[in-house]
Amino acid sequence: MSTRKRLSPEQSRLAALEAARQQLIEGGPQSVTLKAVATRIGRTHANILHHFGSAADLQKALAAFLAQTVCDSIAEAFRATRNGVGTPRDVVDLTFDAFGAEGGGPLVMWMLATGHEDALEPVLESIRHLIEATVADFQGDGGNSRALHEVALNVVLMALGDGLIGVQLADALRVDREGSRDLAEKLVIDALTRLVASGNG
Repeated sequence: MSTRKRLSPEQSRLAALEAARQQLIEGGPQSVTLKAVATRIGRTHANILHHFGSAADLQKALAAFLAQTVCDSIAEAFRATRNGVGTPRDVVDLTFDAFGAEGGGPLVMWMLATGHEDALEPVLESIRHLIEATVADFQGDGGNSRALHEVALNVVLMALGDGLIGVQLADALRVDREGSRDLAEKLVIDALTRLVASGNG
């Protein structure tokens, strides 16, 4: 007799996304299939198909899930920085890890290469919401977010590039790969300094 725990639709979907995230980290975006995810959580292919519709829809949902999860963590890191218990480096490391070790960079490129540019919209929307929420935390509603928008663009592009070819390029150029994170950290510190100064002015 099967003793498999019965999950609600929401729990089942979340379990599938967590499994897809692990599959992405271990096997890359091309390995994130309905069958692979179903196997990881002991469900049927039909069960995962019911929740997502197709492998492309699963990957799109995964991109949105990763973006929201990472942005929530970065928002917490910004708040911790404001309260003196965190550092701008925490924000940078979370961003770089999201596009590197967590597989976000290859997933973005996979979506673009397979013609699923629309999958990026939830990612971009999460980043926009993160910036607006951070500005509100530091300055209140109606604050000037330009500095943070600019640094978000640069840090995300740096993290994306690092996640895709950081190891190889650093080796080829014989430089310390951590230098990219150091530069990104300086950008974040400068943006937060301007943000606070603008809020106090």
